[in-house]
Formats: sequence, C-alpha cells, structure tokens
Amino acid sequence: MATMVATASSKTLLTTIGNIADAIPHSEDEQAALKNLLVVSTTVLHQALDLIDNVLTSDDELTTNSQFLSGSTIGKHLRHARDHFVILLDSISSPEPHVFNYDVRTRNTPMESSRKAAREAIGQAIRQLEEVVPRARLDEPMTLNAVTPFPQVLQTSFGRELWFAALHAVHHWSMIRVIAGEQGLKLEESFGFAPSTLVYRGSDAVLGKANL
Repeated sequence: MATMVATASSKTLLTTIGNIADAIPHSEDEQAALKNLLVVSTTVLHQALDLIDNVLTSDDELTTNSQFLSGSTIGKHLRHARDHFVILLDSISSPEPHVFNYDVRTRNTPMESSRKAAREAIGQAIRQLEEVVPRARLDEPMTLNAVTPFPQVLQTSFGRELWFAALHAVHHWSMIRVIAGEQGLKLEESFGFAPSTLVYRGSDAVLGKANL
C-alpha cells in the first residue's frame, strides 16, 4: 500500500512540475512552494484513495460508529477533510474578492456511506487541485469567515490555507486510524501522522522527506 501511495505521489509531482511550468509566471521560490504544497495535498488525498481501494472491504466500514470518538465514522472524516479542499479551491477559482467559510458544508453526502462515491469525490478533489494550484498565487489575499464560536473575519492567503487543508486532513486521518483500529483494519504506517513527525522519525514515507 505504501508503494502505491508513493507511486501515485511521484506521478502527481511530474504532473505538478509540468502544470506549473505552463501556468502564469511565478518566481522560482513561489513555483517551488506551490509545487510542494500540491504534492503534499495530493499525497494526503491519495492516502484516502488507498484506504478506500485497498483497506476497506465493505461500505459498512464507512458508516460504523466509533466506540471512542462519539458520532465519528470513517466516511464522515473523509467527507469533512475533502470538503475543506473543495471549499478553498472553489473560492480561489471564483472572481475576487475570495471570501469563503469552511463551516458551510453539506453533510450526509453519498461519499460518507459509499466507497464508490467516496472514491469519485476524492478523485475529483485531486483533479481540481492539479488544475487550480499551478494557476494560483501563493500569497493571493483571501477572507475567511469563521465561527469560533463567535463570528470572526480573518485575512489570509491561498498558500496558508492550502497548507492548512492538507494538515487538517492528516489530523482527520489520525482519527480514521483510531476508528479503523476498532474494526481490526490495518493501515499504511504513515497514515494519520503529521509530516513534521515523519521527518523527525526519519520515515521513508513520501511525507517524511523534507526535500520533496
């Protein structure tokens, strides 16, 4: 499974380099930063595809409630993490000003209960990343409306939010790891671990390499 994720990420890296080279002009530093953010983001989502294709054996495993994380299922965490990417990408792809809200999400969607739907939704998010990121600006201004629980209006940038979306997904993969363990499912060893942790451990996983 780890090999499959690494291979998919390597292919994504080659696509990324080509796409960014053909996109709007970037400085070398900006081009490198976008490339790395895209590789990390797509690698994280390919981990989800690997989970769906090579670990889960029935749709019921998506909807089994966790004993330890009240109200949590694998399907809900996959949907929640994927939604953050799509909300961000839809906003940056729309005309200025880029105003978005991660709290406006559709729940109980088909991908929460169907492996086929989950595979399609996550695959679509990967394709959207590969299309949008090379043509974006790392420091493009964006406005985030958030509930903390008090309403907040925060100024941010596309690069910062893409970094957040990837690390946010890893956080939810760690919870999926707990739920999968409850069901006796064995995951790839780097699944659900932050890149900083993998780098510190000297992991051979794609996300464990400081120089992508």
